[in-house]
Formats: sequence, C-alpha cells, structure tokens
Amino acid sequence: MHQIGVVGLSYRHAGVDEVARFALPKADVAARLPALRDCLHASEVLYVGTCNRVEVLFATSDGSPAGDSRRDVFRALTGREPQAAEASRIFRAWTGEAAVEHLFLVACGLDSAQTGEQEIAVQIRGAWEASREAHTCGPILDRLMGEALGMANRVHRLEAGVKAPSLADLAADRAVRHLAGRPGTVALIGVSPMTKRCGLALHKAGVPLLVVNRTLEVAEEYAQVVGGRAMQLDQFRAEPVDVAALVLAAGGTGPVLDTPALTKLARVTTQPPLFIDFGVPPNVDPDAARQAGFPRVGMNDLIQTAQERRISQLMRLAPVRAAIDERLTRLRGDLATRAIGRKLADLRGTFEQIAAEEIDRALAEELRGLDDSQREVLQRLGSTVARRLAHLPLAGLRAAAVHASPDAVEAFFREARLSRTPGGGRASPDDDPS
Repeated sequence: MHQIGVVGLSYRHAGVDEVARFALPKADVAARLPALRDCLHASEVLYVGTCNRVEVLFATSDGSPAGDSRRDVFRALTGREPQAAEASRIFRAWTGEAAVEHLFLVACGLDSAQTGEQEIAVQIRGAWEASREAHTCGPILDRLMGEALGMANRVHRLEAGVKAPSLADLAADRAVRHLAGRPGTVALIGVSPMTKRCGLALHKAGVPLLVVNRTLEVAEEYAQVVGGRAMQLDQFRAEPVDVAALVLAAGGTGPVLDTPALTKLARVTTQPPLFIDFGVPPNVDPDAARQAGFPRVGMNDLIQTAQERRISQLMRLAPVRAAIDERLTRLRGDLATRAIGRKLADLRGTFEQIAAEEIDRALAEELRGLDDSQREVLQRLGSTVARRLAHLPLAGLRAAAVHASPDAVEAFFREARLSRTPGGGRASPDDDPS
C-alpha cells in the first residue's frame, strides 16, 4: 500500500467555502485528470468532488512510497503556487495504509457530514468512471475502488431495514417545516443524488414538485418518478413560477440563480421562498438572497445540524468500523504479496535451478555411473527438495512483506545474491567478495 496517497479537504477542517475554491466543475473533471496525474508524477489518479469535500487519490508511477503531495495538488487545482504553508494549512494528506483507510471511511459514509449517508458511494463510483474514461485509473486504483465500494455495499447490507441518514433528508425536513401545512410547490434545481433523494422524501410527504434542470429531458425523466412537473433551467431563470421553496444542487462554477433571476422570482411568489443550497460554490449567492429578502440555508447550516447527531450515528455504526479494520488487514496482505509476487516466483525458480544444476554436475562427475532410471529418480528428488526448501523463505517473505517496510524486503533479495554471476555460475551467500 506504500505507493498510494490521498490529498483532500472537507467540511471537517476547511469549511464549505474553502472546499468550493478547489472544486472542479463536473464537466471538466475527465479533461483535467491527465494534467493532475502529470503534476503528481503519478501513474494513476482519481478525483472525488462532492458538496462538502475534495479528494485526490493517486498511486506513484515507480512503486516508490507516496509522499506529501499537498503543494502539487494545490498547484494542479488552482493553477498557481501556494504561499508559504498555505497548502499544508488547507489540505490533509494520507499515505500508505492510512490513505486506504481514509478512502474506506469516506466510501462508507463514516467521514460524511451526515454520518452513514449513502450518496457518497454513488459519487465515488461516478469519480471512478470519470477516471477510467480519462484513462488515469489502472490496476492499483481499480482494486482499491472495487474494495471501497464493496465495503460500502457491505455497510448497506448491515444497515438493511434501517433508514440511512442523509443531508437530503434534513433539507426535506426544512422544506416541510417552511411550508407549515400550507399548499406550495418545491422546486428541485438540478438532478443530483441530493435533489433526487430530497425529491423522494418530499413526494412521500405529498409536496408538489417542480424539477428544473439544464437538460429538459433529464428533468422530465425524474419528474415522472416523483409525479411533478419539469422545466428547463434557462426558462425558469427567465420566467420563474411561484414556488414556496427551492432545493439547489446544480453544480457549476458560479450562481445558478443570479440577482436578475431572484428579482423576477420575487415578483411572482406569494411569499418569500426558502432556498436550501447544496451548491459548492453556492448556487445562490448568500448576499443576493439576503438583499432579495429570501431565507437561505447553506451547506454550513446543514452540516451544523448533522454534527449534532454525529456521536449517536458513530455508535450505531461501530460494526462498520470493525469491518473496515478487517478488510484493511486482508488487503494489506494481498497487496504486499502481489507487490513481490514476481520476485517470489523468481526465488522459487532459482532454488529449483540451483538444485538442477548441482544434480547435473554430480551426474556428470561422481554419479556418472547411474543408469537412466536412477538419474530420473535423482532429478525428481532434487526438484522436490528444492521446492520444499524454497517454501520456508517464501512463507517468511510473505509475512515480512505485510509487516516490514518495502526497503527491508528489498534488502533480502539484494543480499541473498542468488542471481547468475558474470562467469555463468551462480553466486551463493558464501561468495562474499569482501
């Protein structure tokens, strides 16, 4: 695992506004990944961006241990050099097993603002697909993503029959409380995992829905699911309709509803609508909403509410934490063995070849009087003994690869000196030129 690294920031230490500075527009991710890979001098890279986190997962190109790449990630995402200590202040970095553990915690929702939520697994799968589309994901990250999503599926099975929490549920609750029993339509701006889950909760509560999206066909498809109406985003901006609340998660690099759109909305609404904004950066500028007289709930407000429930959720998900530890232990062994698999095979072959060469020498000299059947028996015996003797160091090396550093394991192969010597023979541990 030593060649794996993660650099990221989230609501937990940087705040949502800071996350927004480094978030890549979803449409640009695949095109930006090759440059990000080159900037990190990596062989594989994957970018995960959500409403409250940015994570960059990578594997080194030469199998060397991953280092602290916070400055490289800062430069790649912003296009400028960080000031003194700026990258280390904003980003967190994990390497080796700690990086894999962090990925598992994120995929299982244990690091989410709403502990245990399941939307993050969908977003990670989308990030994996984008990386594969850009050809920046290879065997190492493919294995890790498969393990992480498999772990998330295991969590879902553990949680069968228990409604997993979500920030979308908090948004739906806020919208229902805002309606306070009065009739009114809620607009879903953008068709995303968050708005889709929120829409299902509101539909179940009997709230009429208007689905608004940049692509009308996508809006119409989801509107059929929740029994609502559909509208294209540009049309809604130009000719808004009366809505009691709006849930926004439309992506983009700037406000989805700007000041002119808010002014038009104010003219057609019977009362100030509530804005629940999942956008990073915000889909509605907070100052513009305030000036228009519209109440707004942003990611910071939703996260604060979710944090009040965090301890109880973590206690409920304690078995998930134990399952992650179990999976890490198994994965550590698998990856360590795979990393030295070729050398283990070469070592076994070396034992067998040394034995075969020594038997051939003996048969040509002191045992040259043996007949063909005796020669065959002796050769089979030599091969069997070689395999059995090789089993001992091979088993020890597999264990060492899991618990020792890569340098320690490499030192064994280097010092064993079982390779062929320049003169055509084989060096042995006794052939020390010193």
